[in-house]
Amino acid sequence: MSGTSVDGVDVAIISVKCSGEELSYQQLAFDTVDIPQDLRKKIFKQFSPAESSVDKLCSLNFELGQLFALAARSVVENAGLRMEDIDFIGSHGQTIYHIPVNQSDAGLVKSTMQIGEASVLAELFQCPVVSDFRVRDMAAGGEGAPLVPYVDHLLYRSDTENIALQNIGGIGNVTYLPKGGSASDVIAFDTGPGNMIMDEAVNILTDGEFLFDNGGELAAKGTINEEVLNELMAHPYFALPVPKSTGRELFGANFTRKLVDKMLGKGLSSEDIMATVTMFTAQTIVNQLGRFLPGEGGVDTLVVSGGGAYNATLIGFLKELGDFAVKTQEDLGFSSESKEAVAFAILANETLFGVANNVPSATGAAKQVVLGKLTI
Repeated sequence: MSGTSVDGVDVAIISVKCSGEELSYQQLAFDTVDIPQDLRKKIFKQFSPAESSVDKLCSLNFELGQLFALAARSVVENAGLRMEDIDFIGSHGQTIYHIPVNQSDAGLVKSTMQIGEASVLAELFQCPVVSDFRVRDMAAGGEGAPLVPYVDHLLYRSDTENIALQNIGGIGNVTYLPKGGSASDVIAFDTGPGNMIMDEAVNILTDGEFLFDNGGELAAKGTINEEVLNELMAHPYFALPVPKSTGRELFGANFTRKLVDKMLGKGLSSEDIMATVTMFTAQTIVNQLGRFLPGEGGVDTLVVSGGGAYNATLIGFLKELGDFAVKTQEDLGFSSESKEAVAFAILANETLFGVANNVPSATGAAKQVVLGKLTI
């Protein structure tokens, strides 16, 4: 898969047994293969309705399929495996646009688009490929996101703790697992921006020299502007009821450029800007947990994954704000980087078993459905 940050193709190889609550897996290999900068620029143009075009989108679908296939082959070979060792592939693809609810004023119906042609993967590997996971949930009345909560329940459920699994990729999303609960008790939704605003702000402030704030080093040197932070926290997304999802359409480049220009106009330094937007991500997470989880955010442990888990300043802010233990996937013996790629491999496994693998309480779907399209 490639996430909303478009910083690389994540490839996980797992050995998986059984399905449903009997499922177990072992991670055999993981790596992130860089996306060439010229291709990254093409992808970002297709994010913008003003710059997108049908011919470029058509071509990009196959170009990304080729990139995914070569990335997968590279990781397989580097792991000392053969391509014929791979029994099936789960490919999330690259989200280009996501419309979680009808926009009648613009004449748009709820829909989503992920690209990266699965047939290219199937042809190179000569094995089944499960892809396009989100659309079936939307067809059943859901928002097509978040989908990882199904896997979170299988792998992280506890009889003794209320656990919140917070992924901080481009967008932040949380899965809440009440102790002793079943899959139907899971609560999940997008908390708001994850790394997206931080990454774009660094890109703007360094004229493209840096794509992210490594370890939160810039943010650690700055002072948070409380006035701007309070204005950001008043964004209407945070008051929307759950289930809900968001993306680049709301908190992407246009939003960030206006925000950075505003803060520069107030005389804030680059370090102050990064401190403010980093605290914004942390505060949205804690705010949304307290607002929408039972017992006003009754979380015992928050487990962080995604690229944000490596931002020490962001993790520090979460520990400062939250009334819960903060851990990373590494603290539990897993990988923050590989979590979502592993999740879609497991979702693909469930699809092949014919097991319903969405969580209606998370997506808003009317019923459980089997996600994904199968390319043989």
